[in-house]
Amino acid sequence: MSNTAKTLVIASAVAAAVSGAATTATAQAKEKCYGVSLAGQNDCAAGPGTTCAGTSTVDYQGNAWTLVDAGTCADIDLPKSADGAARTGSLEPLDRDLPA
Repeated sequence: MSNTAKTLVIASAVAAAVSGAATTATAQAKEKCYGVSLAGQNDCAAGPGTTCAGTSTVDYQGNAWTLVDAGTCADIDLPKSADGAARTGSLEPLDRDLPA
């Protein structure tokens, strides 16, 4: 094998390793954020009576989560509830906006 071919193989291996590490870091930079998804747009586990992704039935359902960038959950801009109370996302399930 020529030196050029060896260099190309090594460079490709390094590029693949760096790319894999970047993908892993990106995947790890997400967290579950409860109470921020619209009805039917949650990622999974939307509380009792639901099974998985897309099964929330209420906008901003407190026990339904969506994956968001780590550190952004509480800062997501949400509309106020019908009674005027402020809504924020949470890293834990919430007891608000649950289906009747």
